[in-house]
Amino acid sequence: MKSKPIIIISGEPNSIFLEIFFKSYKKKFKSPLILISSLKLLNLQMRRLKFKKKIRLINYKKIFDYKFDNNSINLIDVDYKTDKAFNKISKKSNSFIKKSFDVAFYIINSGFSHKLINGPISKKSFLEKKFLGITEYLAKRSKVKKVSMLIYNKELSVCPVTTHLPIKKVAKKITFREVSKNIILVNKFYKTYRKIKPRIALLGLNPHCETTDNFNEDKEILKKTVNHFLKLGYKISGPHPADTIFLKNIRKNYDVIIGMYHDQVLAPIKTIYEYNAINVTLGLPYLRISPDHGPNEKMLGKNKSNPLSLIQAINFLDKN
Repeated sequence: MKSKPIIIISGEPNSIFLEIFFKSYKKKFKSPLILISSLKLLNLQMRRLKFKKKIRLINYKKIFDYKFDNNSINLIDVDYKTDKAFNKISKKSNSFIKKSFDVAFYIINSGFSHKLINGPISKKSFLEKKFLGITEYLAKRSKVKKVSMLIYNKELSVCPVTTHLPIKKVAKKITFREVSKNIILVNKFYKTYRKIKPRIALLGLNPHCETTDNFNEDKEILKKTVNHFLKLGYKISGPHPADTIFLKNIRKNYDVIIGMYHDQVLAPIKTIYEYNAINVTLGLPYLRISPDHGPNEKMLGKNKSNPLSLIQAINFLDKN
């Protein structure tokens, strides 16, 4: 194969993922796509969503023996007991999701491919408060300590220093070490996959980078962090006020905006690009990407979901 296959975990069975997967399959990709999901679920949702495609069953333990293309859906069947195309999200799907990840890690660790996409997962049901998000779950499973979330768009990306952390706990996590980790991983990603040294804007923690408290994180931590990386030759500036950085004539000066917490940067980037962005986990020994949206229970079975984020995820891995 000229291009390594892309391993795709369908994730939460009661989500819009298979719908957007079917829609994405109408596009042409040079990388073969290998889906890890349930044959029963696949047939039920194909029937419901009126999508027709031949299915080719794959034995993942003999994956090196196959020749792959996208003329049919290459499926690794994981058992999932259901009689309906869609149900309410619950813990009943946890074993199916875990087994899907187990199979994917088996394939990745074998050296067959370094490209992984996972469909949306319900953090409440699957992670059971053991992890902040899938980013941290993957880090644990991959035995990696330093990872970061990058919401990537070719024009502008964002990276939150803290992910799904309650706001009241954010300030304690804003340290030189944590912020530096994100700066280093972002810089490495862009140099590896974009062949450029990214222009990074670091946001402040407080409104207008000011505070009435005795300790100012923006001055004592973030400004010193910026100065440290400037001396190392990084293209970085800040801390910048978060309320103006996303204005059109300001954001055009940067490739990446690193924020202090999840919604500080994800809310504006989703407003600007909507579905035209992908979620990349930085720091893993393989390329992991997911569409930048959740299961979206309200849209189940309606066949109206936008597949753009998944298409962009596949396109990115198709080129790498």
